Amino acid sequence: MKFELLKESSNTKARRGRIHTEHGVIETPIFMPVGTQATVKTMTPHEVAELGAQIILSNTYHLFLRPGMEVIQQAGGLHKFMNWDKPILTDSGGFQVFSLSHRRKITEEGVMFRSHIDGSKKFLSPEIAMEIQHTLGSDIMMAFDECAPYPSTYDYIVKSMERTTRWAERCKVYHNNKPGQNLFGIVQGGMYKDLRKESANALVPMDFPGYAVGGLSVGEPLEVMKDVLDYTTDFLPKDKPRYLMGVGTPDYLFEAVERGIDMADCVLPTRIARNGTVMTSQGRLVIKNAKYALDQRPMDEECDCYACKNFTRSYVRHLFHTNEILGLRLASIHNIYFLLKLMEKIRKSIEEDSFLEFKDDFYKKYGYNKV
Repeated sequence: MKFELLKESSNTKARRGRIHTEHGVIETPIFMPVGTQATVKTMTPHEVAELGAQIILSNTYHLFLRPGMEVIQQAGGLHKFMNWDKPILTDSGGFQVFSLSHRRKITEEGVMFRSHIDGSKKFLSPEIAMEIQHTLGSDIMMAFDECAPYPSTYDYIVKSMERTTRWAERCKVYHNNKPGQNLFGIVQGGMYKDLRKESANALVPMDFPGYAVGGLSVGEPLEVMKDVLDYTTDFLPKDKPRYLMGVGTPDYLFEAVERGIDMADCVLPTRIARNGTVMTSQGRLVIKNAKYALDQRPMDEECDCYACKNFTRSYVRHLFHTNEILGLRLASIHNIYFLLKLMEKIRKSIEEDSFLEFKDDFYKKYGYNKV
């Protein structure tokens, strides 16, 4: 994998870059749609690609449980299994396992947990997480880490962060630079700046191809997230991509990019779409509301996605009220396109060194207070 740093903002940490992988080039900053179970919900891979997605994320934990590695191995890897020929990033499964607080036991060796599907006992370790991702064949794979809950005590975060560092070393040894797959380390440390610095300073000498910032956007206030992220990115190499895990609202994407982040992902656009909420240039819109029953405008009058070019708010509302699957699909198409288009505009603003002006204009229209 190769990362090109093409342009830096003159008054922020925002960067314009390019990641070269075996399955294609990724223009950064980029938002990655999430295909948790080898599918972006309600959509075909062809549709996702047509919206402008350059890379998608899939979930190690869920694919480990279903369909299982034998099925994906027989298919020739995740790309062939789901018929997606662009880059794929897989997480380590750590976030899902550690969210099962009442179903898991952490040891130095790994984590014993019970499946959320049938309650059967399972075990994940750094080595097993690597083996699963080797089978999946993802272009970018993540080290096995603990995403500690918020809030957590300093003592808990110290132990968690230090164990995550040791697990990162084990992941790197087991991965052994497998051709075509690039292992990213994950900086942890909760909301404690000294621990973030310690985590980054321990991981950077391991010389991963890229670095993620984990354990943010887990319930802490936005101001805290911004402060910790701004501090953390100073300790990451400039010549490698930086990935903020699990953010997908426009404001979090802007704030992440402003602090030097190149990649982000979140299930949010498709999750809120399935609940009848769409992101528009004027802010969020709950399409199920009665006031749109006769509204002949598109969901977003400034959007040129397939859904907005062809259907009205009135029609999409009707689909939701009659439980038609097309409603979920149209809202999902729009939300994913909205974020991918937003990132495209952000890339252009960095190229033109007008990032803060673009952010300010967007916030005013979207309804955010100026930050």
